[in-house]
Amino acid sequence: MLPREEFYVRERQTLSPYAMLCEHTRGREVPIPESDMRTEYMRDRDRIIHSKAFRRLKDKTQVFIDPTGSHYRTRLTHTLEVAQISRTIARCLALNEDLTEAAALGHDLGHAPFGHAGEAAITAFFREHGRAEPFQHNVQSLRVVDVLENGTGLNLTFEVRDAIVNHKKDCTPATLEGMAVNFADRIAYLNHDIDDAVRAGILTEDQLPPFAMDVLGRGHSERIDTMIRDIVRQSEGQPFVRQSPEVAAATNELRAYMFSEVYLGGKAKEEEKKVQDVIFLLMAHYLAHPEELPETERKNLPRDGDLVCAADYVSGMTDKFAVMKFQELFVPRGWALL
Repeated sequence: MLPREEFYVRERQTLSPYAMLCEHTRGREVPIPESDMRTEYMRDRDRIIHSKAFRRLKDKTQVFIDPTGSHYRTRLTHTLEVAQISRTIARCLALNEDLTEAAALGHDLGHAPFGHAGEAAITAFFREHGRAEPFQHNVQSLRVVDVLENGTGLNLTFEVRDAIVNHKKDCTPATLEGMAVNFADRIAYLNHDIDDAVRAGILTEDQLPPFAMDVLGRGHSERIDTMIRDIVRQSEGQPFVRQSPEVAAATNELRAYMFSEVYLGGKAKEEEKKVQDVIFLLMAHYLAHPEELPETERKNLPRDGDLVCAADYVSGMTDKFAVMKFQELFVPRGWALL
């Protein structure tokens, strides 16, 4: 067990001058005593892993709604792949792996059931009820760790919270570790969604954009390896994390193709009208009956009142729980005649 000052010295000697050192953390909103065994970022990681919101990710859609088969990604397996890729980037760039891992594990805690279809449905419901601000899963992830989990939040460090809310494309986290998670998220979802789409028969590798394949590679592992190596080459010893122009262009082309052929069209989206119906009815019910919301949601009443409380509850549901509540509330029960 290292005395804390010795640990800090070792970090200064081994990590990049651009890494976020534990001793420089901006800390937590509510200070807590330091641990003699774990860094503050290790403690954040552990708090996230032991949260109920993290466990619910195993039953939340990544792209395919309620797929048949155990090999399709869920929101949890996506999160684990992001954590693995971001740790690899962090280690190669001598960044703080504990911070990177914590942020990666927490980045999608706010995702609604049924993937981005659920997120879009809540946004549409908001707009029908006069709330212009959309439902955004990264903002909701921050709300989960700040307020909703356990009814009090997880009291995470500033750097982990910042990386969670800024993990989306075009966001700029305050740390290079957060930027590693930002890139790792895109690397993970593009490649594993291609893998799942090929398995589902929605597309074949030969249909992927030729330029992207020429630059990135024609296999799942090859593409991931190319993207990671490019980030490391471009960013090593630098105060930034970035891709080369060529790999960035290929990645963007691949992303545009996936949005066109998988995320916004194709067989994977055939059930999404049903998703909107389920979300709308659940939101309307809990908006009309806030007394049915759990105490943890009702006690955190925000400025938008019952509307956001309903969204907190519905967005926290797993796919299966949302369907169960829908059936319980809106599907007539049969009578057993003896």
